[in-house]
Amino acid sequence: MSSLTLHPAAQDLLFREARTAHTFTSEPVTEEQVQAIYDLVKYAPTAYNQSPLRIALVRSAEARERLAQHMDEGNRPKTSAAPLVAILAADNEFHEELPALLPHFPQAKDVVFADRPVREESALLNATLQAAYFILGVRAAGLAAGPMTGFDFPGVQKEFLDDDHTPLMVVIIGRPGADAWHARSPRLAYDEVVTTV
Repeated sequence: MSSLTLHPAAQDLLFREARTAHTFTSEPVTEEQVQAIYDLVKYAPTAYNQSPLRIALVRSAEARERLAQHMDEGNRPKTSAAPLVAILAADNEFHEELPALLPHFPQAKDVVFADRPVREESALLNATLQAAYFILGVRAAGLAAGPMTGFDFPGVQKEFLDDDHTPLMVVIIGRPGADAWHARSPRLAYDEVVTTV
């Protein structure tokens, strides 16, 4: 008997059978699908409920081509061809939302996160955590994701964001196309990762 309560089919969908996709069909990814993904993953935890992830959806052909120019050469074709591209970024001014997000400790905005370097460090960690949740949400929607960090970070920030938002990754999203997957790479065994003290 499994120690996991999540149905095996859901385990496969989210983890065991899920892969980073490199090709996609032409089927569009709708606003409704993206909304459903966000409405699921927004419940996953972050420190102080700070929720610093911000998502820029790159839909137009013109914006897609501007983004492709900042991608590493090997990532350009799939960035241009994917049904949807999302730039995931950390909002370094997330503390402005804390009075609403943390009503039992609204003073955290000024007590804990008054200094910009503290916010930047916390935003980077927690938005990256949320980016992982986002990828799982894409999978839960029956779609495939291709997260990429091979791009010009300052260029993407200047082109699509501002000084208060730090890009984390670019994610291509859609239904997997022909030859979408590379072979599954090995994983470390439990006893190679877990120690007991």
